[in-house]
Amino acid sequence: MQNTGAPKCSSRHLVDLELLPVLEALPLFDLSMESLPAMRSARAAIGAGDQAFPALQFERRKVQGPDGHTVSINLFRPEGADGLHPAILHIHGGGYVLGTADMTNAANAATALKLDCVIVSVDYRLAPETPFPGPLDDCYAALRWLHGAAGELGVDAKRIAVAGESAGAGIAAGLALLARDRGDAPICFQCLVYPMLDDRTNADNTSAYAGEFVWNAASNRFGWRAYLGQEPSAADIPHYAAPARAPDLSGLPPAFINCGALDLFADEDIAYAQRLAHAGVAAELHIYPGGFHGFPLAPGAHLATIAERDRIDALRRAFKEK
Repeated sequence: MQNTGAPKCSSRHLVDLELLPVLEALPLFDLSMESLPAMRSARAAIGAGDQAFPALQFERRKVQGPDGHTVSINLFRPEGADGLHPAILHIHGGGYVLGTADMTNAANAATALKLDCVIVSVDYRLAPETPFPGPLDDCYAALRWLHGAAGELGVDAKRIAVAGESAGAGIAAGLALLARDRGDAPICFQCLVYPMLDDRTNADNTSAYAGEFVWNAASNRFGWRAYLGQEPSAADIPHYAAPARAPDLSGLPPAFINCGALDLFADEDIAYAQRLAHAGVAAELHIYPGGFHGFPLAPGAHLATIAERDRIDALRRAFKEK
């Protein structure tokens, strides 16, 4: 499907100056069925192997998933702390086709320490081998397990949030919709970091600058096609797969959404936050000038530091309010 929006202009001059060296160091890639195995292998090496995190208990577990399938999770728990803790169900990014739970271990360990919380990170099945609803079902199974194991883990079941980045944040948003509608695994907060929410972005995006770097329209089409098992932008796409299509956003938990202004997802994230607010859902939105897709991962960059501060502050407030 061709992008029918405005002609693209180079946005390099708009990139935050501290982020330019990071951008220049990033390898170029062409996401395709041919390149996917090598890209998966490269990401699988990140965080793999035995790991120890000071002041945390870390373990890998298997939980019962849909249709007899077992779902792998990574579990982080604060050591030696009394009382009940809030918890985060974390869902990694990767365009629905890449990534592992191990890839985010260091970041999840840091978050667990900052917030004194339990984190369950889900190693959900990937598309195209497992298209929707498989990945969402895996994450929902992990969410239900977390609720059921709250007593064992020292978790306050009233303070369970979902969180993710990019496609993981898209699944987290779909999970919030599913949990609202099923009513058996309540969520208190959704933390959506540059979420991938709308399969129609390829057709409707009108920004002349967004989506030039890291994750572009071609990669987006590939990711959505793999996840949906069909071409994006069709009339019958389920809203649990593409949350931006949900006809009713009322009754959802409060949301934090952030995104770089140069990210392909900027328009859809702004629109989703606005729709949440119009539906009576507390929605906090941050758009960072000069930020491209994934910029919060840039080590030491001031803009990344601000984005991380905003994310942690939002989660801390959400957990205190319950």
